[in-house]
Amino acid sequence: MELNVFILFMAAIFTSNILLTNFLGMCSYLSVSRQIESSLGLGFAVFFVMTCTTALNYFVYYFVLVPLDIVYLQYIIFIIVIAAFVQLTEMVIERLSPVLYYSLGIFLPLITVNCAILGVSLFMVIRNYSFIQSVAFGAGSGIGWLLAILALAGIRQKVNDTFVPAGLRGAGLSLIITGIMALGFIGFSGIAVIQ
Repeated sequence: MELNVFILFMAAIFTSNILLTNFLGMCSYLSVSRQIESSLGLGFAVFFVMTCTTALNYFVYYFVLVPLDIVYLQYIIFIIVIAAFVQLTEMVIERLSPVLYYSLGIFLPLITVNCAILGVSLFMVIRNYSFIQSVAFGAGSGIGWLLAILALAGIRQKVNDTFVPAGLRGAGLSLIITGIMALGFIGFSGIAVIQ
C-alpha cells in the first residue's frame, strides 16, 4: 500500500521531524538559533535546499545511478548535487538580500554538509518513495526543520531576559529545550508515523 502524500508531508513536519526525531542537522540549528531573524532566514534556506535537492537527487538516483549501475556512488553524488545547489542558493541570497547573507555568515555554505539534507535524500532512496512522495517528504522535512529552529530561537530570545543559572547557559539550556520540544513533537506520533 502506497503512503498518502499528504500524510507523508504532515508526518515529516510533526511526528517524524528530521531534526527532533532523528537529530539530524543539529550543528547549524544550535549555532544560528540565537536570533529569530537569522533563524528564519536559515530555516527558509534549508527548506528550499532540502526540497529542491531531494527532487534533483531523485532524478540523479533513478535516471543516472541505477541505469549505470553505480548506486555505490550515491553518497558522493548526492553531496555534489547538494553542494552545487547550495552554491547557487548562496549566490542568489547574496544578490537579493546582503543583510541576510551576512547574518547567516559561515552557516549558509555549511548547509552543504547539513546532514539533515543528505539524510532526507538517503531516506527517500531507502524507503522507495515515488517522486511526489520524495518531494513531499523533502518539503515536510524542511518545514519541520524550520519550525524547530524558529521555536528554539523564540525560546532562547525569551530566556535571555530571565535569570538562568551559569551551568545551564548556552548549549546546555538549548539541548534541554530541544529535548522537551522533541517530546512535544513525538507526542503527535499516534497520528501518523513514516518508516
